[in-house]
Amino acid sequence: MKTLPGRRTRVLAATTATAGLVLLAACTSTDDGGSGSKTAAGGVELVKAGQLTTCTHLPYPPFQSEIDGKVQGFDVALIDLVADDLGVKQQILDTPFENFKTGAFLNSGECDLAAAGMTITDERKKNVDFSDPYFNATQAVLVDKGSGVGSLADVKPKNVKLGAQAQTTGEDYAKGQGFDPVSFESSDAVLNGLRTGQVKAVVIDYPVVQGWLKDKANADAFRVAEQIDTGEEYGFTVKKGNTALREAIDKALADAEADGTYKKLYEKWIGPYDESAASPAAS
Repeated sequence: MKTLPGRRTRVLAATTATAGLVLLAACTSTDDGGSGSKTAAGGVELVKAGQLTTCTHLPYPPFQSEIDGKVQGFDVALIDLVADDLGVKQQILDTPFENFKTGAFLNSGECDLAAAGMTITDERKKNVDFSDPYFNATQAVLVDKGSGVGSLADVKPKNVKLGAQAQTTGEDYAKGQGFDPVSFESSDAVLNGLRTGQVKAVVIDYPVVQGWLKDKANADAFRVAEQIDTGEEYGFTVKKGNTALREAIDKALADAEADGTYKKLYEKWIGPYDESAASPAAS
């Protein structure tokens, strides 16, 4: 999930905000340089008073994307629950994905947390603290129906060009299997690569593929050749040592599972509830 050079970060409202509020947030987002931390419910320190600032990288449906001018998705809905518990509103900042691995925007005080369909890895744990896992993510090999590819193992023998999203575990997996995939900056770019014939097969998170295949044109042109269980789990991240916010996120996730909210949001954004895809923490 890599942005183009020179791309500016954007402040976007979560699902409950109006366009006017988006403009206001964009104009005032750096007035205090992120240094004016305020205390929310439960003693959680926030970078800006009255809001929970979330770093993400758009688009990554069904976890976060702009729909009808609003940022919506599974991640957004779950973090809205955290914001509600803290008595504030969620505000979303669209940022380069590379910053999530280093924790740069968390350390600089621009965001309270990051929510970007992000896999928990030991490497990333060196720079950020993860919440409890909230989703099990398998990889999918999506292929053009005319490619003749039945699995990832067929890609080389069939001389098919493979693609993946940059800076993701899907790309890492493909490289680890000896491939040199075409690297695309976003999930939208991956799909466009398939549509335009730049590649005939891609490795990407299965939930993303599920979203694509809801579109009849995509379902007619492409099919899932293989699902690969890589043992990946998604987590939200906070600045290292921000125990209060991490615990607030974990509590919101646990409460959502206990009262059925997690299942409802899963069915709304992902599809029919699949306990094998729900994370151990959420289950």
